[in-house]
Amino acid sequence: MDIYSVVKNRLLQLCEEKKMSIHKLAMESAVAPSTIKNILYGKSKNPGIVTLKMLCDGFGISIVEFFNTEKFANLEQEIK
Repeated sequence: MDIYSVVKNRLLQLCEEKKMSIHKLAMESAVAPSTIKNILYGKSKNPGIVTLKMLCDGFGISIVEFFNTEKFANLEQEIK
């Protein structure tokens, strides 16, 4: 699985866990709903770290918690 898919799936997982819609996440994180939708629907495949940090703030988690999953730990090297 590529990094984009893992990030997208993690965002969807957290929305489900926290029972947050895209609109609620946008309100809590100060990230535009269009930016979140672009990440989730594949238009933006390289979200910046600042955007991810703001989304984590909206979820009430640290950036370390966001990336601390088995899927992130087992990503293949991008450059071969």
